[in-house]
Amino acid sequence: MQIAFVPDVPETTEACAAATGKDFAGWFAQIEAAGFGNKRREAIQHIYDATGRGKDVWWPTTIWVAYERARGVVQRDGRAEGDNICCTKGFKAPVSEVFRHFASEAALQAWIPGWQGAVQEGAPFTCGACSGSVGRVRLDKDLRMSWQSPGFGPTDVEVQFNDVKGKLTVNIYHKRIASRAEADGLRRAWGEALDRLKGLVA
Repeated sequence: MQIAFVPDVPETTEACAAATGKDFAGWFAQIEAAGFGNKRREAIQHIYDATGRGKDVWWPTTIWVAYERARGVVQRDGRAEGDNICCTKGFKAPVSEVFRHFASEAALQAWIPGWQGAVQEGAPFTCGACSGSVGRVRLDKDLRMSWQSPGFGPTDVEVQFNDVKGKLTVNIYHKRIASRAEADGLRRAWGEALDRLKGLVA
């Protein structure tokens, strides 16, 4: 899986000011003045409301993750919450038909180029320059993985298979991403991978 670790928009204080009316330091001060220094959801919503950017949540989330990084805001496990991305694709096929494309090394290689490793709990894998290990695997329900992109910190992946009245949705959640460049690169790469999977199943 080819991943270009480049943000959708330059993550600079100048770009932030041009897009939102304040640079990072200005937003950090506003977050703290509003009492949201340890309240992720409220802080992102506050920035979203203040910028009036419609459906665009790129900058509000980016500002918060930058705030976390600058102020050392972490969760109970000592890691920052970071950015969380989600890629979604709908399928008309039964969940069992789609899940089998996740169930083995050969199956994953057909739509995730560079994947190497068994799909079983505790098994290590590599995906191009990335690596990790498989966590929980529940047939036709979900699977979890730890993930390490080169040059970045550890992250978490969860794949959910939601079958509602015969309409299947596959959601790939990639969580705890500390860099916007990594988050945007992974979102693009997972989206392209799901497109390839759709081509195999449809």
